[in-house]
Amino acid sequence: MGSNAAENHPISFKWLTEAREKRGAKIISVDPRFTRTSARADIYAPLRSGTDIAFIGGMMNYILQNKLYHEEYVRWFTNATFIVKDTFGFEDGLFSGYDPEKRKYDAASWAFVMNEDGTYQKDMTMENPQCVLQIMKKHYARYDVDLVCRITGTPKNKYMEVVEAYAATGAPDKVGTIMYAMGTTQHTVGTENVRSFAILQLLLGNIGRAGGGVNALRGESNVQGSTDWALLYHILPGYLATPEAKKHPDYATYNAVETPKTGYWKNKPKFLSSMLKCYWMEDDPAKSYNYLPKRIDGKNYSHIAMFEDMYKGIIKGMIIWGSNPIVGGPNANKEQKALANLEWLVAIDLWQTETSEFWSYKALERPTDKNEYDIKPADEIDTEVFFLPACGSYEKEGSVSNSGRWMQFRWQAADPVGESKADLEIVHKLALKIKELYAGSSRVEDEPITRLTWEYGHGDHPDINVIAREINGFTVVDGKPGPQVANFTKLMDDGTTACGNWIYSGCYPADTGNPDVDYLARRRINKDDQVDPNYPPIGSYSQWSWCWPVNRRIIYNRCSCTPEGVPWDANRASIWWSGEEWTGNDVQDFGKNTDPNGPGGRNAFIMRPEEVGCMYSKCNEGPLPEHYEPWESPVKNLLNSQDLNPAVQIFEPDKQGTTDKYPIIGTTYRVSEHWQSGIMTRTQPWLAELMPNCFVEMSEELARDRDIKNGDDVIITTTRGDIKALACVTKRFKPFLIDGNYVHQIGVLWHFGFNGYAPGEPANRLTPHVGDANTTIPEYKAWLCDVRRA
Repeated sequence: MGSNAAENHPISFKWLTEAREKRGAKIISVDPRFTRTSARADIYAPLRSGTDIAFIGGMMNYILQNKLYHEEYVRWFTNATFIVKDTFGFEDGLFSGYDPEKRKYDAASWAFVMNEDGTYQKDMTMENPQCVLQIMKKHYARYDVDLVCRITGTPKNKYMEVVEAYAATGAPDKVGTIMYAMGTTQHTVGTENVRSFAILQLLLGNIGRAGGGVNALRGESNVQGSTDWALLYHILPGYLATPEAKKHPDYATYNAVETPKTGYWKNKPKFLSSMLKCYWMEDDPAKSYNYLPKRIDGKNYSHIAMFEDMYKGIIKGMIIWGSNPIVGGPNANKEQKALANLEWLVAIDLWQTETSEFWSYKALERPTDKNEYDIKPADEIDTEVFFLPACGSYEKEGSVSNSGRWMQFRWQAADPVGESKADLEIVHKLALKIKELYAGSSRVEDEPITRLTWEYGHGDHPDINVIAREINGFTVVDGKPGPQVANFTKLMDDGTTACGNWIYSGCYPADTGNPDVDYLARRRINKDDQVDPNYPPIGSYSQWSWCWPVNRRIIYNRCSCTPEGVPWDANRASIWWSGEEWTGNDVQDFGKNTDPNGPGGRNAFIMRPEEVGCMYSKCNEGPLPEHYEPWESPVKNLLNSQDLNPAVQIFEPDKQGTTDKYPIIGTTYRVSEHWQSGIMTRTQPWLAELMPNCFVEMSEELARDRDIKNGDDVIITTTRGDIKALACVTKRFKPFLIDGNYVHQIGVLWHFGFNGYAPGEPANRLTPHVGDANTTIPEYKAWLCDVRRA
């Protein structure tokens, strides 16, 4: 759901088909379009883009009403038993504590009832009307099958086929997994979409078990690694919160505010101290904390917000590294205009991109005279652009971390072309040059640079083994690196250890070059040994590479057993209690000698302060997912009177399209022949030949209505701009029957731009500057448009 794995993640999909052939697994595809995944699925159900929560909410209602959930799992491993304060309320799409002026919630009324000793008050019978399970039953009782199908456009018989098949995984001897991608996340309710998956999986007992989980199919081989390493503005490496100026003015305050009293995050001061020691080894962490940049409290630093500030002239310079927002960013016309307001731009990529050449005359071409953003001609743009050529992934060495958290080393396979350099070399040379420019400065404000520890070698290419040591972590002896630590349990909060990223600690615990210790480089393809004759191996391949944390292949694996420590299913046993200790096919998620019947022995979700999986928890738009329509929708919300997610930030209210001019739903997606924004594939003549045109898929019914034939040039238009594309008239799209009326949807490829052997117009000239209420991920997957013959 939200994923076309057969086309975009074919190696992942390979294992699904193998599971069907060898184990009788069923594949379910839920998608607005009949995709290549749908064609290979056992069950296919269409849904209107932007209605995932209604679809999943109806499933949860069916499961709750018919008591198909995994009751003992839910009782012991989730917060279903927790009692919520009677101040909590929900009415007509709004939870208690909403401020309509600020478009924000005060979450105080959603809190749990606490005992005097600071523990959570629970009802283990799960019958108290204020316990989470009963609140969920009441909340989702509104999501009856008929109403859900009126909202989603899913035929009732197909919807029930999905519900009944997947609800069956609530049995202890069954399991199901959910694979999602950007069809799930790129919505104004993207976070809640994913959370609804997590709640469904917790209800069915499918988290922490072999073959279960909520599995994100990443768009690139190191997206997991990039988030682990703080590519997002709100986190430091290892998912530590970036400090805010007023909220976290000093080291002690940060630790006091950010460190919970329970759960494994209570060790956060050790992780922060070790990271700071890694950056500024000669300084005490309490001092070096002051060197960290601080965010303006409450300010949104997301992609959209950043380009909004650039558009207003607030941001003067920018480094774009391996990104191409003129093709990949929402409202690309506005983002192109924003780039023209910069004084300087540094672009780092393999080829010249549409972004590095945003100023060129070919960047100004449009299919019509409609130009909402007054894009300047090339000779009026004053932005100074620097282009640094970078290596391809096979022209450099280093590690990538995949969706399963496997950290895998990749050796260099080919020499770099021309003057191109590895990303590591570029950042290394840049850092050395900056330190050289600041050398000798005695100004306090320069200390973050002058005192920065940067000891990776002084040639062009830093020593990658030194970097691996730093990622793993080591003791600090007399201000210098000492012996490496075994893993993050050895990190300290007193400045005696340094570690680049605590979750990766343990990946490289010694400098021997021995593959038994250099875990990143392990390539043993043998299946794991059978530890117990009663429990067969589960295919963890634990000797292939290394998986964070501590090579644990399934996180929260305490859930794979009954409360007493016996596997729910002998054929899917991850770990088990031997009577004296935990053993099994994986590294246990807690102390080896923790008695399942003793204190903490059933606390499965150790990273949560509650130490259970949270079906009810705080998000910006409420403690439970609720269906809201996309920012641009052809229909009113049938569940409540709040059409739009009430916590979404509105950047451009005047750009909201309405059905009088734009009656058709638009979405974007990929094909196998092109990669991301196309810069690595449109530059290859053989791939350009395979997929030479930007095309738009539409139903036969819509094509007849608009007198469009297959292969016609068409114009797609929104309030943000328009593009020309080739019409692909297909049975893969069908009109949706929404509350008695037919609604059309089209899909556009987003790989195209004006460079390369297969030029085309960027689909993201159509998409809006609006995003999710928690992450501000753009709503690429549901917007209003119109289409006509060119």
